[in-house]
Amino acid sequence: MAPASLSQARMQPGFELRFQSLFNAGRGLAFPCDAEGHVDLDGLSDSARENYLFARAVVGRDYATPQVCRR
Repeated sequence: MAPASLSQARMQPGFELRFQSLFNAGRGLAFPCDAEGHVDLDGLSDSARENYLFARAVVGRDYATPQVCRR
């Protein structure tokens, strides 16, 4: 299987990595992932990749520890 196909196949089960805001319950970010919480950075748009990297960088300050959830 080609790398892109493998990556897409891993993301198919319907999981997402959710970053919940620590200060605003209605604000959060979610990204497609596999069951283990691995996000395919190459499969994200540029803006989604920037948001993901930002959310990871501010865990504990702006966002809670992310959780893997079924979509």
